[in-house]
Amino acid sequence: MSDRVSPSEAVVVTPVHPGTRIGHVHLKVADLDRALGFYRDVLGFALTQRYGTQAAFLSAGGYHHHIGLNTWESLGGRPPAPGTTGLFHTAILYPTRAALADALRRLRRAGIPLDGASDHGVSEALYLRDPDQNGVELYWDRAENEWPHGPDGKLAMFTRRLDLEDLLREPPLA
Repeated sequence: MSDRVSPSEAVVVTPVHPGTRIGHVHLKVADLDRALGFYRDVLGFALTQRYGTQAAFLSAGGYHHHIGLNTWESLGGRPPAPGTTGLFHTAILYPTRAALADALRRLRRAGIPLDGASDHGVSEALYLRDPDQNGVELYWDRAENEWPHGPDGKLAMFTRRLDLEDLLREPPLA
């Protein structure tokens, strides 16, 4: 008999502190330079540290790292086959709609196609794949007081097509 508690048996008495956030994502990649070409050169994250040809850490705004990349178990590897478990996507939160528009301009200049673009009511999002075929969501959140709610007062997110041309009318970042 195991002393482990299954997730269905676990009871959380006190919720996690509301200030808790996901601090970073660490991805297995097949080619470190190729991955850096996407996350650093296209999306604009700053390289904070590199460990030769095996790992690199990138950030926005001087944080130690938001994205870790490594080839420790994946050098030259292939993406997971469809129908297998793993990371669905990494979501990168931009502070403003204009910053998201800047990200879209960067993707277009680099010739990187989108898999989709959605308005979820609470946010607007761009969906794409990195060079290792990891899903990436680039998004910004609307102010909480603009989030849609149903008649019962509960959050009522939705998925509608995002008008990319309207997004691109946001003024370029200085």
